[in-house]
Amino acid sequence: MRAVAYQQLTTRAGDAMVAKLLRVHGDVFPTPEQILACSTDTLRQCGFSARKADTLHGIAQGALSGLVPSLEQAAERDDDTLIQQLTSLKGIGRWTVEMFLIYSLERTDIMPLDDLGIRQGLRYVYDLQDMPKPRDLQALSLQCQPYRTVASWYLWRALELPAYQSFKLTHR
Repeated sequence: MRAVAYQQLTTRAGDAMVAKLLRVHGDVFPTPEQILACSTDTLRQCGFSARKADTLHGIAQGALSGLVPSLEQAAERDDDTLIQQLTSLKGIGRWTVEMFLIYSLERTDIMPLDDLGIRQGLRYVYDLQDMPKPRDLQALSLQCQPYRTVASWYLWRALELPAYQSFKLTHR
């Protein structure tokens, strides 16, 4: 559910939404039943769009029906199985599942190639004139196996370097 808060937003905005959601539930992460009991208006007051509120309700319903595995069950499943299973939920794409794999399951070989920061980081690190195409991104990411999560962290951090600002000016 946390990954939904961060979809298409800055970390700061996602953190604020999660903090508001926790405050509504006594500073503990809500159960699926509590999420289902939350109205769309309550979730919107936490900063979630109506679409994200629907997604949260869908995840909660999926958790209760068994479609969405518990954290313990998810830890036992392979990445591809989880990606396939969870992207069947409305509002959950590959990026969202990859963030779950990285931040909740602490998987070490995930590189979210749909992430703009990752694509920009690869372009910068490999000094590419243009943004790499999807098949090229995949090939570049394979060079980082089996530690693509660690490489992803460095790619995100590379965008904070002063040299990246110069790179952006010369590689439009």
